[in-house]
Amino acid sequence: MQEFLDTIIKWATTAGVKILIALIVMFIAFKIINFITKKVTKKLQSNEKYDPTLVKTLSYIGKIVLKILVVVCLIGYVGIETGAISALIASVGVAAGLAINGTLANLAGGIMIIVTRPFRIGDYISAMGNDGTVEDIKICYTKITTVDNKTVYLPNGALSTGTIINFSEKDIRRVDLEFSVAGNDPVKVRNLLLEVCQNEEKVLKEPAPFARITDYGAGNGVKITMRAWCNSGEYWDAYFNLLDDVKDAFEANGIVIPFNQLDVHIKND
Repeated sequence: MQEFLDTIIKWATTAGVKILIALIVMFIAFKIINFITKKVTKKLQSNEKYDPTLVKTLSYIGKIVLKILVVVCLIGYVGIETGAISALIASVGVAAGLAINGTLANLAGGIMIIVTRPFRIGDYISAMGNDGTVEDIKICYTKITTVDNKTVYLPNGALSTGTIINFSEKDIRRVDLEFSVAGNDPVKVRNLLLEVCQNEEKVLKEPAPFARITDYGAGNGVKITMRAWCNSGEYWDAYFNLLDDVKDAFEANGIVIPFNQLDVHIKND
């Protein structure tokens, strides 16, 4: 028993003290790394010269790498052979890579998105059947928020190889509307639509609005297409305002909008 106690005391005064010191140093180092990366990220994101998406992603990767280096250095300080641990980590990495092939595809897709930057945080996009504002871009997935406040996580592997529509990349967008009119002068309707565009404050004067006959509907009047440009952030305001304004203008000027009608003939034998 005395030999056992002596062994415990000897271990506690040598390896035990090292482990305790290593744990304390690791705790302090992790706190410092979190503090520094948070401050640096916040400062860089406030600078318009740096892309906030790239800054946030690189700071996250840097934080993980620094913590791994701290752990490896402390393992060497404690006295454990780091070469064997490195080989073990490499073996585990290979096995995990074979087991999580899909995750690696998402990882590669995340890197491609960060490098090519088809969209950024805050952009409104449409991808994989989902529309929403980009909230965050992680290594393996991208988080978007839909207009009805649902959170959707898109895997970066499929996202990077699929079709992405970025509605925020350009400063202006075009609103396309079609109207059918019957029994009216098409030129009068066209001038009325252009007047509505001129009076709508959300519609840009340049490029100039457009209104022309685009089709002759079979028994459904003449189809006139109106196209107007607006700022990307005001697209839906301009869209709904134009619908309201056109309806009011048609009613004030006696413009008839045709509707499908069905004539039923009853035959009595």
